[in-house]
Amino acid sequence: MPTNPRSLLVLALGLALQTTRGADGTGSDLFARNWPGWRGPLASGVGPSATPPLTWAEDQNVKWKVPVPGRGTASPVVWEDQIFLLTAIPAAEPAAAPTQPAPPAESGGRPRGRPAGPGGAMTESPTTPQKFTVLALDRSSGKIRWQQTPRTQVPHEGHHRDHGFASGSPVTDGEVLIASFGSYGVYAYDLKGRLLWEKNLGQMHTRNSFGEGSSPALDGDFVVVLWDHEGDDFIVALDKRTGQERWRQRRDEPTGWCTPLIVTHAGRKQVIVNGTNRARGYDLTTGTPLWECAGQTANAIPSAVADSERVYLMSGFRGATCHAITLGRSGDLTGTDAIAWSLNKGTPYVPSPLLSQGRLYFYAGNNPQLSIHDAKTGKVELETTRLNGISGVYASPVAAAGRVYLVGREGTTVVIKDGPGLEILATNKLSENFDASPALAGREMFLRGQEMLYCLALSAPK
Repeated sequence: MPTNPRSLLVLALGLALQTTRGADGTGSDLFARNWPGWRGPLASGVGPSATPPLTWAEDQNVKWKVPVPGRGTASPVVWEDQIFLLTAIPAAEPAAAPTQPAPPAESGGRPRGRPAGPGGAMTESPTTPQKFTVLALDRSSGKIRWQQTPRTQVPHEGHHRDHGFASGSPVTDGEVLIASFGSYGVYAYDLKGRLLWEKNLGQMHTRNSFGEGSSPALDGDFVVVLWDHEGDDFIVALDKRTGQERWRQRRDEPTGWCTPLIVTHAGRKQVIVNGTNRARGYDLTTGTPLWECAGQTANAIPSAVADSERVYLMSGFRGATCHAITLGRSGDLTGTDAIAWSLNKGTPYVPSPLLSQGRLYFYAGNNPQLSIHDAKTGKVELETTRLNGISGVYASPVAAAGRVYLVGREGTTVVIKDGPGLEILATNKLSENFDASPALAGREMFLRGQEMLYCLALSAPK
Protein backbone atom coordinates (compact mmCIF):
# COMPACT_ATOMS: atom_id res chain seq x y z
CA MET A 1 0.00 0.00 0.00
CA PRO A 2 1.23 3.54 -0.72
CA THR A 3 2.45 5.42 2.32
CA ASN A 4 3.39 8.89 1.09
CA PRO A 5 0.73 11.61 0.67
CA ARG A 6 1.23 11.93 -3.06
CA SER A 7 0.65 8.22 -3.62
CA LEU A 8 -2.40 8.28 -1.38
CA LEU A 9 -3.83 11.17 -3.38
CA VAL A 10 -3.26 9.34 -6.68
CA LEU A 11 -4.93 6.23 -5.28
CA ALA A 12 -7.91 8.21 -4.03
CA LEU A 13 -8.35 9.93 -7.38
CA GLY A 14 -8.13 6.63 -9.21
CA LEU A 15 -10.81 5.10 -7.02
CA ALA A 16 -13.02 8.14 -7.46
CA LEU A 17 -12.78 7.86 -11.24
CA GLN A 18 -13.81 4.22 -11.36
CA THR A 19 -17.43 3.82 -12.41
CA THR A 20 -19.83 1.94 -10.19
CA ARG A 21 -22.59 2.09 -12.79
CA GLY A 22 -24.62 -1.08 -12.96
CA ALA A 23 -27.93 -2.44 -14.14
CA ASP A 24 -29.54 -1.00 -11.03
CA GLY A 25 -28.83 2.49 -12.39
CA THR A 26 -26.43 3.53 -9.66
CA GLY A 27 -23.37 5.65 -10.32
CA SER A 28 -20.90 7.93 -8.63
CA ASP A 29 -21.66 11.64 -8.29
CA LEU A 30 -18.79 12.34 -10.67
CA PHE A 31 -20.36 10.29 -13.43
CA ALA A 32 -23.86 11.52 -12.66
CA ARG A 33 -22.95 15.15 -13.24
CA ASN A 34 -21.21 14.42 -16.55
CA TRP A 35 -22.14 12.73 -19.83
CA PRO A 36 -19.24 10.31 -20.29
CA GLY A 37 -20.53 8.35 -23.28
CA TRP A 38 -23.13 8.23 -26.00
CA ARG A 39 -26.13 7.33 -23.80
CA GLY A 40 -25.00 9.16 -20.69
CA PRO A 41 -23.76 8.12 -17.24
CA LEU A 42 -26.33 5.34 -16.84
CA ALA A 43 -26.19 4.19 -20.50
CA SER A 44 -29.97 4.67 -20.58
CA GLY A 45 -30.35 8.18 -22.03
CA VAL A 46 -30.93 9.78 -18.61
CA GLY A 47 -29.01 12.68 -17.09
CA PRO A 48 -29.74 11.95 -13.41
CA SER A 49 -28.54 15.30 -12.09
CA ALA A 50 -28.94 17.47 -15.20
CA THR A 51 -31.33 20.43 -15.35
CA PRO A 52 -31.26 21.59 -18.97
CA PRO A 53 -33.55 24.38 -20.18
CA LEU A 54 -37.16 23.74 -21.17
CA THR A 55 -37.32 26.27 -23.99
CA TRP A 56 -34.87 27.73 -26.49
CA ALA A 57 -34.55 29.35 -29.89
CA GLU A 58 -31.74 30.92 -31.89
CA ASP A 59 -32.14 34.08 -29.76
CA GLN A 60 -33.10 32.41 -26.47
CA ASN A 61 -31.08 30.25 -24.06
CA VAL A 62 -28.26 29.64 -26.53
CA LYS A 63 -25.18 30.06 -24.34
CA TRP A 64 -22.96 29.62 -27.38
CA LYS A 65 -22.80 27.89 -30.72
CA VAL A 66 -19.65 27.14 -32.67
CA PRO A 67 -18.93 25.63 -36.08
CA VAL A 68 -17.56 22.09 -36.08
CA PRO A 69 -15.02 21.36 -38.81
CA GLY A 70 -15.71 18.44 -41.10
CA ARG A 71 -18.63 16.11 -40.78
CA GLY A 72 -19.80 13.61 -38.21
CA THR A 73 -22.85 12.33 -36.36
CA ALA A 74 -20.90 11.27 -33.28
CA SER A 75 -22.62 12.67 -30.21
CA PRO A 76 -20.80 15.02 -27.84
CA VAL A 77 -19.31 13.67 -24.62
CA VAL A 78 -18.94 15.90 -21.55
CA TRP A 79 -16.46 15.59 -18.71
CA GLU A 80 -16.20 18.49 -16.27
CA ASP A 81 -14.94 21.51 -18.24
CA GLN A 82 -14.40 19.80 -21.61
CA ILE A 83 -16.56 18.53 -24.46
CA PHE A 84 -15.22 15.85 -26.77
CA LEU A 85 -16.26 15.32 -30.39
CA LEU A 86 -15.16 13.12 -33.28
CA THR A 87 -15.21 14.39 -36.84
CA ALA A 88 -13.84 13.59 -40.29
CA ILE A 89 -12.41 16.60 -42.12
CA PRO A 90 -11.86 16.31 -45.87
CA ALA A 91 -8.32 17.12 -46.96
CA ALA A 92 -7.92 19.93 -49.47
CA GLU A 93 -7.17 17.81 -52.54
CA PRO A 94 -8.65 14.50 -53.72
CA ALA A 95 -6.25 11.62 -53.92
CA ALA A 96 -6.30 8.07 -55.23
CA ALA A 97 -4.38 6.51 -52.35
CA PRO A 98 -4.04 7.01 -48.60
CA THR A 99 -1.83 9.93 -47.62
CA GLN A 100 -0.90 8.06 -44.46
CA PRO A 101 -0.82 4.28 -44.83
CA ALA A 102 -2.82 2.33 -42.30
CA PRO A 103 -0.68 0.25 -39.94
CA PRO A 104 -0.90 -3.52 -40.40
CA ALA A 105 -4.03 -4.99 -38.89
CA GLU A 106 -3.43 -7.11 -35.83
CA SER A 107 -6.27 -9.29 -37.04
CA GLY A 108 -8.89 -9.14 -39.68
CA GLY A 109 -10.88 -11.22 -42.05
CA ARG A 110 -11.74 -11.43 -45.69
CA PRO A 111 -14.90 -9.60 -46.70
CA ARG A 112 -17.97 -11.60 -47.46
CA GLY A 113 -19.93 -10.85 -50.62
CA ARG A 114 -21.84 -7.58 -50.45
CA PRO A 115 -24.93 -6.76 -52.47
CA ALA A 116 -25.17 -3.50 -54.31
CA GLY A 117 -26.88 -0.74 -52.37
CA PRO A 118 -30.14 0.90 -53.37
CA GLY A 119 -29.86 3.92 -55.63
CA GLY A 120 -28.73 7.03 -53.80
CA ALA A 121 -28.37 5.26 -50.47
CA MET A 122 -24.61 5.59 -50.28
CA THR A 123 -21.81 7.80 -51.46
CA GLU A 124 -19.58 6.93 -54.38
CA SER A 125 -16.21 5.35 -53.74
CA PRO A 126 -14.19 7.94 -51.83
CA THR A 127 -11.24 9.69 -53.45
CA THR A 128 -10.64 12.45 -50.91
CA PRO A 129 -8.45 11.81 -47.87
CA GLN A 130 -10.23 12.28 -44.55
CA LYS A 131 -8.59 13.65 -41.45
CA PHE A 132 -9.97 11.50 -38.64
CA THR A 133 -9.98 14.03 -35.85
CA VAL A 134 -10.60 14.23 -32.10
CA LEU A 135 -11.71 17.63 -30.77
CA ALA A 136 -11.70 18.87 -27.18
CA LEU A 137 -13.72 22.05 -26.64
CA ASP A 138 -13.89 24.38 -23.67
CA ARG A 139 -17.26 23.87 -22.01
CA SER A 140 -17.71 27.51 -21.04
CA SER A 141 -16.98 29.02 -24.45
CA GLY A 142 -16.99 26.29 -27.11
CA LYS A 143 -13.44 27.19 -28.15
CA ILE A 144 -11.17 24.33 -29.21
CA ARG A 145 -8.68 23.46 -26.47
CA TRP A 146 -6.89 20.75 -28.37
CA GLN A 147 -7.23 18.85 -31.61
CA GLN A 148 -5.60 15.58 -32.66
CA THR A 149 -5.68 13.88 -36.05
CA PRO A 150 -4.31 10.37 -35.56
CA ARG A 151 -5.03 9.19 -39.12
CA THR A 152 -5.38 10.80 -42.56
CA GLN A 153 -6.31 8.54 -45.44
CA VAL A 154 -8.79 7.86 -48.22
CA PRO A 155 -11.55 5.62 -46.80
CA HIS A 156 -11.75 2.21 -48.45
CA GLU A 157 -15.53 2.46 -48.88
CA GLY A 158 -18.29 5.05 -48.79
CA HIS A 159 -21.22 5.55 -46.44
CA HIS A 160 -24.97 6.03 -46.36
CA ARG A 161 -26.08 9.42 -47.64
CA ASP A 162 -27.21 10.40 -44.12
CA HIS A 163 -24.13 8.90 -42.53
CA GLY A 164 -20.44 9.85 -42.43
CA PHE A 165 -16.97 8.71 -41.51
CA ALA A 166 -17.20 9.75 -37.82
CA SER A 167 -20.39 8.29 -36.39
CA GLY A 168 -19.27 6.39 -33.31
CA SER A 169 -19.15 8.55 -30.18
CA PRO A 170 -16.14 8.69 -27.84
CA VAL A 171 -16.27 7.57 -24.21
CA THR A 172 -14.33 8.66 -21.12
CA ASP A 173 -14.03 7.84 -17.44
CA GLY A 174 -12.25 11.09 -16.58
CA GLU A 175 -8.86 9.42 -16.89
CA VAL A 176 -8.73 8.34 -20.54
CA LEU A 177 -10.70 9.25 -23.63
CA ILE A 178 -11.39 6.41 -26.07
CA ALA A 179 -12.05 7.39 -29.68
CA SER A 180 -12.91 4.71 -32.23
CA PHE A 181 -12.93 5.39 -35.95
CA GLY A 182 -13.43 1.68 -36.63
CA SER A 183 -11.41 0.71 -39.70
CA TYR A 184 -9.27 3.80 -39.16
CA GLY A 185 -8.15 2.95 -35.66
CA VAL A 186 -9.04 2.96 -31.97
CA TYR A 187 -7.18 5.59 -29.95
CA ALA A 188 -6.74 6.39 -26.26
CA TYR A 189 -5.84 9.90 -25.08
CA ASP A 190 -5.45 11.52 -21.73
CA LEU A 191 -7.75 14.50 -21.25
CA LYS A 192 -4.99 16.92 -22.28
CA GLY A 193 -4.75 15.33 -25.71
CA ARG A 194 -1.68 13.14 -25.27
CA LEU A 195 -1.91 9.88 -27.23
CA LEU A 196 -1.58 6.90 -24.89
CA TRP A 197 -2.01 4.06 -27.37
CA GLU A 198 -3.60 3.10 -30.66
CA LYS A 199 -5.00 -0.13 -32.03
CA ASN A 200 -5.70 -1.24 -35.58
CA LEU A 201 -8.31 -3.99 -35.63
CA GLY A 202 -8.54 -4.42 -39.38
CA GLN A 203 -10.83 -3.18 -42.11
CA MET A 204 -14.61 -3.33 -41.99
CA HIS A 205 -16.71 -3.97 -45.08
CA THR A 206 -20.22 -2.84 -44.24
CA ARG A 207 -23.46 -3.89 -45.84
CA ASN A 208 -24.11 -1.84 -48.98
CA SER A 209 -21.17 0.37 -47.93
CA PHE A 210 -23.50 1.99 -45.42
CA GLY A 211 -20.54 2.87 -43.19
CA GLU A 212 -19.56 2.26 -39.57
CA GLY A 213 -21.15 3.57 -36.41
CA SER A 214 -20.73 1.47 -33.26
CA SER A 215 -19.30 3.32 -30.25
CA PRO A 216 -16.86 1.71 -27.79
CA ALA A 217 -17.91 0.92 -24.23
CA LEU A 218 -15.67 1.55 -21.21
CA ASP A 219 -15.86 0.06 -17.74
CA GLY A 220 -13.01 -0.19 -15.27
CA ASP A 221 -9.94 -1.42 -17.16
CA PHE A 222 -11.95 -2.75 -20.12
CA VAL A 223 -12.62 -1.08 -23.47
CA VAL A 224 -15.13 -3.13 -25.47
CA VAL A 225 -15.34 -2.79 -29.25
CA LEU A 226 -17.90 -4.51 -31.49
CA TRP A 227 -16.78 -5.59 -34.96
CA ASP A 228 -19.82 -6.87 -36.89
CA HIS A 229 -19.52 -6.48 -40.66
CA GLU A 230 -19.57 -8.47 -43.90
CA GLY A 231 -16.38 -10.26 -42.93
CA ASP A 232 -15.16 -12.21 -39.90
CA ASP A 233 -16.97 -10.78 -36.88
CA PHE A 234 -15.80 -10.47 -33.31
CA ILE A 235 -16.17 -8.58 -30.07
CA VAL A 236 -12.97 -7.62 -28.30
CA ALA A 237 -11.98 -6.18 -24.92
CA LEU A 238 -8.86 -4.01 -24.81
CA ASP A 239 -6.89 -2.93 -21.78
CA LYS A 240 -7.71 0.70 -21.03
CA ARG A 241 -4.13 1.60 -20.21
CA THR A 242 -2.19 -0.29 -22.90
CA GLY A 243 -4.60 -1.22 -25.70
CA GLN A 244 -3.57 -4.87 -25.40
CA GLU A 245 -6.29 -7.45 -25.96
CA ARG A 246 -7.78 -8.92 -22.79
CA TRP A 247 -10.11 -11.27 -24.67
CA ARG A 248 -11.83 -11.78 -28.02
CA GLN A 249 -14.90 -13.76 -29.06
CA ARG A 250 -15.88 -14.68 -32.59
CA ARG A 251 -19.37 -13.76 -33.75
CA ASP A 252 -21.57 -14.61 -36.72
CA GLU A 253 -23.58 -11.52 -37.62
CA PRO A 254 -24.21 -9.27 -40.61
CA THR A 255 -23.14 -5.65 -40.34
CA GLY A 256 -24.19 -4.10 -37.04
CA TRP A 257 -24.20 -0.59 -35.66
CA CYS A 258 -25.24 -0.96 -32.02
CA THR A 259 -23.07 -0.03 -29.04
CA PRO A 260 -22.28 -2.64 -26.36
CA LEU A 261 -24.00 -2.18 -23.00
CA ILE A 262 -22.13 -3.09 -19.81
CA VAL A 263 -24.29 -3.93 -16.79
CA THR A 264 -23.81 -5.46 -13.36
CA HIS A 265 -26.21 -8.10 -12.10
CA ALA A 266 -25.77 -10.21 -8.97
CA GLY A 267 -22.21 -8.94 -8.65
CA ARG A 268 -21.22 -9.98 -12.16
CA LYS A 269 -20.48 -7.56 -14.99
CA GLN A 270 -21.59 -8.54 -18.44
CA VAL A 271 -21.50 -7.03 -21.93
CA ILE A 272 -24.80 -7.11 -23.81
CA VAL A 273 -24.90 -6.69 -27.57
CA ASN A 274 -27.90 -6.53 -29.87
CA GLY A 275 -27.71 -8.48 -33.11
CA THR A 276 -29.70 -9.46 -36.17
CA ASN A 277 -29.13 -13.18 -35.65
CA ARG A 278 -28.99 -13.17 -31.87
CA ALA A 279 -28.65 -10.80 -28.95
CA ARG A 280 -25.90 -12.01 -26.64
CA GLY A 281 -24.39 -11.49 -23.22
CA TYR A 282 -20.68 -11.96 -22.40
CA ASP A 283 -18.77 -11.96 -19.14
CA LEU A 284 -16.87 -8.65 -19.04
CA THR A 285 -13.77 -10.07 -17.37
CA THR A 286 -13.27 -13.21 -19.47
CA GLY A 287 -15.42 -12.77 -22.56
CA THR A 288 -17.20 -16.06 -21.85
CA PRO A 289 -20.61 -16.19 -23.60
CA LEU A 290 -23.37 -16.22 -20.98
CA TRP A 291 -26.61 -16.24 -22.94
CA GLU A 292 -28.14 -15.63 -26.34
CA CYS A 293 -31.59 -14.96 -27.73
CA ALA A 294 -32.89 -14.98 -31.31
CA GLY A 295 -35.86 -13.06 -32.62
CA GLN A 296 -34.66 -9.60 -33.68
CA THR A 297 -35.37 -8.11 -37.09
CA ALA A 298 -32.69 -7.49 -39.70
CA ASN A 299 -30.42 -4.51 -39.06
CA ALA A 300 -30.80 -4.63 -35.28
CA ILE A 301 -29.33 -1.16 -34.72
CA PRO A 302 -30.80 0.11 -31.40
CA SER A 303 -28.55 -0.44 -28.40
CA ALA A 304 -29.87 -2.23 -25.34
CA VAL A 305 -30.95 -0.56 -22.10
CA ALA A 306 -31.28 -2.30 -18.74
CA ASP A 307 -32.59 -1.91 -15.21
CA SER A 308 -31.94 -4.07 -12.14
CA GLU A 309 -34.05 -6.97 -13.43
CA ARG A 310 -34.11 -6.99 -17.21
CA VAL A 311 -32.43 -5.91 -20.40
CA TYR A 312 -34.54 -4.47 -23.21
CA LEU A 313 -33.60 -5.16 -26.83
CA MET A 314 -35.38 -3.62 -29.81
CA SER A 315 -35.22 -3.60 -33.60
CA GLY A 316 -37.47 -2.15 -36.24
CA PHE A 317 -36.32 -2.73 -39.84
CA ARG A 318 -38.88 -4.54 -41.98
CA GLY A 319 -40.64 -5.66 -38.86
CA ALA A 320 -40.75 -4.83 -35.18
CA THR A 321 -39.62 -6.54 -32.03
CA CYS A 322 -38.85 -5.87 -28.39
CA HIS A 323 -37.72 -8.49 -25.89
CA ALA A 324 -37.58 -7.84 -22.15
CA ILE A 325 -35.05 -10.47 -21.05
CA THR A 326 -34.55 -11.41 -17.42
CA LEU A 327 -30.97 -10.88 -16.29
CA GLY A 328 -29.13 -13.75 -14.63
CA ARG A 329 -30.26 -16.50 -16.99
CA SER A 330 -27.84 -18.55 -19.11
CA GLY A 331 -27.81 -20.50 -22.34
CA ASP A 332 -30.20 -20.11 -25.27
CA LEU A 333 -33.14 -18.05 -24.02
CA THR A 334 -35.09 -18.07 -27.28
CA GLY A 335 -38.75 -18.89 -26.59
CA THR A 336 -38.20 -19.43 -22.85
CA ASP A 337 -39.73 -17.79 -19.79
CA ALA A 338 -36.57 -15.70 -19.51
CA ILE A 339 -38.38 -13.38 -21.92
CA ALA A 340 -40.61 -11.50 -19.48
CA TRP A 341 -42.61 -9.83 -22.24
CA SER A 342 -42.37 -9.08 -25.93
CA LEU A 343 -43.69 -6.57 -28.43
CA ASN A 344 -44.04 -6.72 -32.20
CA LYS A 345 -45.22 -3.23 -33.07
CA GLY A 346 -43.86 0.30 -33.30
CA THR A 347 -40.19 -0.31 -32.40
CA PRO A 348 -37.26 1.84 -33.63
CA TYR A 349 -34.98 1.30 -36.60
CA VAL A 350 -32.03 3.65 -35.88
CA PRO A 351 -32.74 5.49 -32.58
CA SER A 352 -32.20 3.60 -29.35
CA PRO A 353 -34.87 3.54 -26.63
CA LEU A 354 -34.87 5.68 -23.50
CA LEU A 355 -35.35 4.03 -20.10
CA SER A 356 -36.48 6.55 -17.49
CA GLN A 357 -38.43 6.19 -14.25
CA GLY A 358 -39.48 2.64 -15.10
CA ARG A 359 -40.73 3.54 -18.58
CA LEU A 360 -39.46 2.79 -22.06
CA TYR A 361 -39.77 5.58 -24.63
CA PHE A 362 -39.17 4.71 -28.27
CA TYR A 363 -40.07 5.65 -31.84
CA ALA A 364 -41.59 3.58 -34.64
CA GLY A 365 -38.87 3.11 -37.23
CA ASN A 366 -37.27 6.50 -37.91
CA ASN A 367 -40.63 8.21 -37.64
CA PRO A 368 -41.77 10.69 -34.95
CA GLN A 369 -44.36 8.25 -33.64
CA LEU A 370 -43.77 7.81 -29.93
CA SER A 371 -44.66 4.86 -27.72
CA ILE A 372 -44.32 4.58 -23.94
CA HIS A 373 -44.45 1.22 -22.15
CA ASP A 374 -44.13 0.20 -18.54
CA ALA A 375 -40.73 -1.50 -18.45
CA LYS A 376 -41.68 -4.08 -15.84
CA THR A 377 -44.92 -5.32 -17.38
CA GLY A 378 -44.82 -4.10 -20.97
CA LYS A 379 -48.17 -2.35 -20.44
CA VAL A 380 -48.89 0.30 -23.07
CA GLU A 381 -49.04 3.85 -21.72
CA LEU A 382 -48.85 5.57 -25.11
CA GLU A 383 -48.92 3.86 -28.49
CA THR A 384 -47.35 5.13 -31.75
CA THR A 385 -48.55 8.70 -31.28
CA ARG A 386 -47.31 11.24 -33.79
CA LEU A 387 -45.27 14.23 -32.61
CA ASN A 388 -46.38 17.34 -34.47
CA GLY A 389 -43.60 19.51 -35.86
CA ILE A 390 -41.08 16.69 -36.37
CA SER A 391 -40.74 14.97 -39.73
CA GLY A 392 -38.08 12.34 -38.97
CA VAL A 393 -35.72 11.15 -36.22
CA TYR A 394 -32.26 9.64 -35.92
CA ALA A 395 -31.29 11.04 -32.51
CA SER A 396 -32.20 8.90 -29.50
CA PRO A 397 -34.50 10.41 -26.85
CA VAL A 398 -32.99 11.66 -23.58
CA ALA A 399 -34.43 12.62 -20.19
CA ALA A 400 -33.62 14.89 -17.26
CA ALA A 401 -35.42 16.93 -14.60
CA GLY A 402 -38.75 15.18 -15.14
CA ARG A 403 -38.73 15.84 -18.89
CA VAL A 404 -38.10 13.86 -22.06
CA TYR A 405 -36.38 15.59 -24.98
CA LEU A 406 -37.27 14.39 -28.49
CA VAL A 407 -34.99 15.86 -31.17
CA GLY A 408 -36.04 15.83 -34.82
CA ARG A 409 -33.77 15.87 -37.85
CA GLU A 410 -34.97 19.25 -39.12
CA GLY A 411 -34.17 21.19 -35.94
CA THR A 412 -37.35 20.87 -33.88
CA THR A 413 -37.25 19.44 -30.35
CA VAL A 414 -40.45 18.45 -28.58
CA VAL A 415 -40.20 18.36 -24.78
CA ILE A 416 -42.74 16.25 -22.91
CA LYS A 417 -43.35 15.38 -19.29
CA ASP A 418 -41.58 12.24 -18.12
CA GLY A 419 -44.76 10.29 -17.44
CA PRO A 420 -47.34 7.86 -18.82
CA GLY A 421 -49.01 10.12 -21.39
CA LEU A 422 -48.13 12.74 -23.97
CA GLU A 423 -48.06 16.02 -22.06
CA ILE A 424 -46.20 18.45 -24.30
CA LEU A 425 -44.30 21.08 -22.32
CA ALA A 426 -42.53 22.92 -25.14
CA THR A 427 -41.69 22.82 -28.84
CA ASN A 428 -38.35 24.42 -29.74
CA LYS A 429 -36.78 25.19 -33.10
CA LEU A 430 -33.18 25.82 -34.17
CA SER A 431 -31.86 26.60 -37.64
CA GLU A 432 -29.85 23.38 -37.92
CA ASN A 433 -30.36 19.73 -38.78
CA PHE A 434 -29.68 17.19 -36.03
CA ASP A 435 -28.87 13.49 -36.33
CA ALA A 436 -26.56 13.12 -33.31
CA SER A 437 -28.10 12.40 -29.91
CA PRO A 438 -28.02 15.16 -27.25
CA ALA A 439 -25.75 15.29 -24.22
CA LEU A 440 -27.04 16.58 -20.86
CA ALA A 441 -24.79 17.81 -18.06
CA GLY A 442 -25.37 20.30 -15.27
CA ARG A 443 -27.67 23.08 -16.46
CA GLU A 444 -26.75 22.54 -20.10
CA MET A 445 -27.76 20.58 -23.16
CA PHE A 446 -25.30 20.05 -26.01
CA LEU A 447 -26.69 19.50 -29.51
CA ARG A 448 -24.41 18.62 -32.40
CA GLY A 449 -25.85 19.60 -35.78
CA GLN A 450 -24.56 19.10 -39.28
CA GLU A 451 -22.45 22.25 -39.01
CA MET A 452 -22.75 23.70 -35.50
CA LEU A 453 -22.45 22.58 -31.89
CA TYR A 454 -24.95 24.28 -29.57
CA CYS A 455 -24.70 24.79 -25.84
CA LEU A 456 -28.20 25.49 -24.46
CA ALA A 457 -28.56 26.85 -20.94
CA LEU A 458 -31.23 28.68 -19.00
CA SER A 459 -30.98 32.47 -19.01
CA ALA A 460 -28.14 32.48 -21.46
CA PRO A 461 -27.36 35.92 -22.88
CA LYS A 462 -28.86 36.75 -26.24
